[in-house]
Amino acid sequence: MLLLEDHRSPIVSFQVWYRVGSRNEPRGATGLAHFLEHMMFKGTPRYGPREYARLVEQHGGRDNAFTTQDVTSYFVDIVADRLDLVLDLEADRMQHLLLDPAAVDAERQVILEERRTRTEDDPGGLLGEEVSALAFHVHPYGQPTVGWAEDVQRITADQLRAFYRTYYVPNNALIVAVGAFRASELLARIRERFGAIPRGPDPPPVTAVEPPQRGERRVVLRRPARLPIVYLAWHVPDHRSPDAPALEVLAQVLAGGRASRLHRRLVYERQLALDAGSDYPYFSLDPNLFWCWATAMPGQTPEAVEQALLVEIERLATEPVTEEELTRARNQVEAAFVFAQDSVHRRASLLARFELLGGYALADAYLARLAAVTAADLQRVARTWLAPDRRTVGVLVPTP
Repeated sequence: MLLLEDHRSPIVSFQVWYRVGSRNEPRGATGLAHFLEHMMFKGTPRYGPREYARLVEQHGGRDNAFTTQDVTSYFVDIVADRLDLVLDLEADRMQHLLLDPAAVDAERQVILEERRTRTEDDPGGLLGEEVSALAFHVHPYGQPTVGWAEDVQRITADQLRAFYRTYYVPNNALIVAVGAFRASELLARIRERFGAIPRGPDPPPVTAVEPPQRGERRVVLRRPARLPIVYLAWHVPDHRSPDAPALEVLAQVLAGGRASRLHRRLVYERQLALDAGSDYPYFSLDPNLFWCWATAMPGQTPEAVEQALLVEIERLATEPVTEEELTRARNQVEAAFVFAQDSVHRRASLLARFELLGGYALADAYLARLAAVTAADLQRVARTWLAPDRRTVGVLVPTP
């Protein structure tokens, strides 16, 4: 439990993070974590279906939830004097969720439609899913968070209930609150609501370890689309690695704003790409993928775009970045981190993410780790981790 007072405005962000995501799902039952997230809004004996959102909205708050590979998070941002309502709602659904079979069947169609619109009918979403599935042979990070459609169609209320009882227990949850309250008073109120909920058995750990990739993997999709898309993904270490800060900065050098390398070279100068990006998942619990991507301009080929991306990666490995690029990238990451402190919601989310990595105090060392990154570090990690044999390539070729 993390409680941080912030009296600049009469608002509280109250968040409950469960240490469960798609990485905790068995093969053949993908989508369980995301499905359960949906069902958490379908009522308890005390608060019926849709009552959660109605009551929060009635009292001027906003609520939402999301599921990732690693976690499922629920949050409410609300005026401080209405916080007791949120405590009651969250404690109630932590132990009394209905999971009515008819409601499960109805929500299944909502989730399948979500999958259709966000993945199956979205060229970039579908390509990213295929690249992840190809890149991971063993680790469940290769499974889509929304689940494979065939699995979602088969998930039962009994499976959801077993998953709920395994992972939605106090010893697998993290409560974070930031805002206008007295910590000692809020702690007592939380204990009053949540203290009687029994601890469950420790959930089973994720023990899968992805074996080293020994050669480039490639998937080519041919589907109706307006423009070609190219994704590149490399296996990289997680936050525990001393190379993590350099990989974080490297993603900014490549795609942090209009002065970044990918935007300047591919979008502005050569006009090969409509957009280009890069990402390193610093907060991933296990080793994950470093991504680069680009959408081709009309008239450009995916082969030209892929080659241009690879040229920029090779330049990182063979030429040190300039001091100006390095400083700009570090400043961008630092600015995003500092600006997050202006919002009680984002402060709470950051505290939770660092706590899940190993302790909220890790946030204090985050900027110092980034500040220590040198141009030589960037060149070394590019040469080490963004090597051809570690790469998975995805290409979407539009068809009429």
